[in-house]
Amino acid sequence: MPFSPFTTLVATLAFCGLTGLAAAQSAVPDTSFRSTYYEQKRTLYESLPVERNSILFIGDSITDTAEWAELLGNSRIKNRGISGDLSFGVLARLDALIAAKPEKVFLMIGVNDLARGVADSVIIRNYRQMAERFRRQSPQTRIYWQSVLSTNDSFPQFKRHQGKMQNIRALNDALRTLASQTGQTFVDLHPYLSDSDGKLDARYTNDGLHLNGTGYSRWVEALRKNKYL
Repeated sequence: MPFSPFTTLVATLAFCGLTGLAAAQSAVPDTSFRSTYYEQKRTLYESLPVERNSILFIGDSITDTAEWAELLGNSRIKNRGISGDLSFGVLARLDALIAAKPEKVFLMIGVNDLARGVADSVIIRNYRQMAERFRRQSPQTRIYWQSVLSTNDSFPQFKRHQGKMQNIRALNDALRTLASQTGQTFVDLHPYLSDSDGKLDARYTNDGLHLNGTGYSRWVEALRKNKYL
């Protein structure tokens, strides 16, 4: 039996509604973080001893890749970065990090959240939760909020991470404010690692997102010059 105009209209509206729903669902940001690598590193870190005077570097691959104790010549420094981690992943493993009652924590997280489409306001909310949990459970720990690094879109890799400069600026502004409100420290790495256009300087990266050895040396220079360590 041929479709009537009314039937055709109903079918069209139903199709549009379904495709619109699918589009809305696909627009929901992916906040999953429990990869096999995440669990491997999380369980490893939780099995390692952390002394009360330890200094923790917490973050994603940009932190994970570095040999912080060697770079800074300090055996008290422990790397607690996990490649691919999000602010949600840091929150999920924060209890074990706080329980160690470290002397200092240097934290950088957020660029993977942005690549997944997580709103700035949600990431900032997660920052505030981290700050509050440290304040309640380990008030003597000094928090250093390290600025989220810029990216460089002249490299073909990591396309999802590119085009987020406005978001990165918003996150860094929020971190600066959070540090001021909580009496903690904001570490501005932008002058050390960005070029005149505000992008991650091509001298310090080979993929537009991660740092090479020279980039890490500049990071260390920033920490030492400002007497954070």
